[in-house]
Amino acid sequence: MSTGVAPFADRAAAGVVLVRHLTAYEDDPRVVVLALPRGGVPVAAPVAAGLRAPLDVLVVRKLGVPGHPEVAMGAIAGIGPAVELVHEDRVQARARVTPDDLDRVRRRELAELHRREVAYRGARPAPRLGGRVVLLVDDGLATGATMRAAVAAVRSRAPARVVVAVPVGSDDGCAAVARVADEVVCVRRPSPFRAVGQAYVDFDPPTDDAVRALLAGGGGGAGAPDRV
Repeated sequence: MSTGVAPFADRAAAGVVLVRHLTAYEDDPRVVVLALPRGGVPVAAPVAAGLRAPLDVLVVRKLGVPGHPEVAMGAIAGIGPAVELVHEDRVQARARVTPDDLDRVRRRELAELHRREVAYRGARPAPRLGGRVVLLVDDGLATGATMRAAVAAVRSRAPARVVVAVPVGSDDGCAAVARVADEVVCVRRPSPFRAVGQAYVDFDPPTDDAVRALLAGGGGGAGAPDRV
């Protein structure tokens, strides 16, 4: 993305643009769209509708460095009871993170991950991903740590293919995710990259109620994805 490219009006507008880059997956009965909440859900809703694919969530939590929570030292992602942990080893070494520090943050974020799964999915079981083409959608990639955790969680369910799709990302973040995903679709890569929010006019986070309302729409597929 050059400096002359207008930012997306909001996440929904970004999703409308993103789906134009995913037409190869339109009307494919194997496709399921998983959004990373909360910010990925407004992006994923028009993607799922445009592809006529079912929509669900995959909850991911960044593990922030103690005292500097904005810096990711890892991430966790879960689908149902299964949780995957991704480490940022260089960050942990630089910040001198001890095993106890990591465990404390992991336990706190694991509790929040499970809370959000219940808040967004309710009593519905997690979708079956075995043999599916899984499109992981978020509002952007910075370091890619949370998305790599999401890919690891999906891989544990034996999908046929894992595709990461975002409206904006850093070169480093996209490269890191490309090493673990089968395909990365990133519409814009600003240079210099400062933050995901630089690509949006309205970057206010959606509320939990807004997320639930979008998920209730279920995307454009013929019914919900198969459940575990």
